[in-house]
Amino acid sequence: MSSSATVSAPTLKTSSPERSTSAGGAKLDTAAAPKPKRSRRLLLLGVIGAAVLAGSAVWYFLNAGYETTDDATIEAHVIEVSPKVSAHVQAVHFDDNYQVKRGDLLVELDPRDFEVSLASAQANLASVQSKLTQAEAQQSVAKAGLGQAKADLISAQATNDNAQADLKRNAQLFQTHVIDRREYDASVAQAKSDVANVESGAKKVSSQEAQVQLTAAQYAAASAEEKQAEAQLHQAQLQLSYTRIYAPFAGKVTKKSVEPGNYVQPGQTLFSLVPPDVWVIANFKETQLKNMKVGQPVSVRVDAVPGPDFKAHIDSFQGGTGGRFTLLPPENATGNFVKVVQRVPVKIVFDEPADRLERLWAGESVEPRVNVGISTALTSHLAEPLPRAILGER
Repeated sequence: MSSSATVSAPTLKTSSPERSTSAGGAKLDTAAAPKPKRSRRLLLLGVIGAAVLAGSAVWYFLNAGYETTDDATIEAHVIEVSPKVSAHVQAVHFDDNYQVKRGDLLVELDPRDFEVSLASAQANLASVQSKLTQAEAQQSVAKAGLGQAKADLISAQATNDNAQADLKRNAQLFQTHVIDRREYDASVAQAKSDVANVESGAKKVSSQEAQVQLTAAQYAAASAEEKQAEAQLHQAQLQLSYTRIYAPFAGKVTKKSVEPGNYVQPGQTLFSLVPPDVWVIANFKETQLKNMKVGQPVSVRVDAVPGPDFKAHIDSFQGGTGGRFTLLPPENATGNFVKVVQRVPVKIVFDEPADRLERLWAGESVEPRVNVGISTALTSHLAEPLPRAILGER
C-alpha cells in the first residue's frame, strides 16, 4: 500500500511541469504575436501618407495658376412687368413658365372707360377745330374790313384835298368879287365836311386795325386750344394703348400673379420676365484678384447641370466690394483687431452657344475656375445690354 502511494506521488509531480511548460509556451506565443501586426500598421500608415502627399502634389499642380470660389451664382435680367393704368383684367394670354417672344400680347385690360375718354377727347378736338375755323374766318373778315377802311380813308383824303383846293380858289374869287358869298360859304362847308370825313375814315382804320388784332388773338387762343385738345387726344390714345400689355423682350414668364377679373393698379407687378441671356457673378476674395484680368478664360461647373464645364471668360470687375454697397458698409480700416477679407463681385460671361445655356437659370450655384496664368486678355463675346423695350402698341 505504501509503495503504490510513493509511485503515484512522483507521477503527479512530473505532470505539473508539463502544464507549466505549455503555459509558458503560450505566454511566449502571445508576446511574439503583436510584432507582425505593428509592422502592417506602420506599412499602412506609410502608404496612406504617401497617397496623401501624392494627392496634394497632384492637386497643387492641377490648381496652380487657377483661382476658384464656391460663392458664385448665375444671374440674368429680371424684368418686372406692371400696368400703367388702373383697370380690370380682361384676358391673360400666358401661364406660368411660358416662353414668349418679343412683342407678344400678354395681358388685356378692360378698355371701355378709356374708349369713352378717347371719344370725348375726339369730340373736344372737333369743337376746338370749329372754333379755330371760325376765328380764322373772323380774322379774314377783319382784315378785309381794314382794307376797305383804308381805301375809304384814301378816298376821303382825296376828296378833302380837292375841297381844300376849291376853298382856296373860291376864297380868291370871293375877294375879287367873282363869286358871291353863298358859293364861298358852300365851299367852306364842303371843305369842313371832307376834313371830318378824313378824320372819320382814320378812326375807322384804327378801329378796324384793333378788330384785326382782336381776331388774331382769338385765332391764337383757338390754335392753342387745338394743340391742347390734340395733346388730350394723344393722352387718351396712350391710355387706351396701355390696356394691351406686350412682352418687352423674349424670355420666360415667372412669378405670374395676374388672373382674368383682377383689378390692377399702376406699379403693381403682374409677372416677371427673364430673358435668355445669363452670366455669372462670382464673389472672389480680394487676395485672389492679384493676377485676374478682363478676358481671362474661365471654366464654370454648374451644380444643377451634369456634364462638362461651361466655357466662359471674365467680362468686368465691380467698382467696389460687395460689402461697400450694403445698407451698413463695414469700416475695414487699419487698426481693427481683426482684418476681414472682402469679396469683389466679378462678372463672368459665357462663351457657349445659346442652345447650351437654356438649362441655366438665375440663382443657380456654380463654381468658376479662372485661369490666371494667361495674361493675354480676350475681347470677343463681350456682354451686350438689352435692346429698347416694347412698351405700347406696335
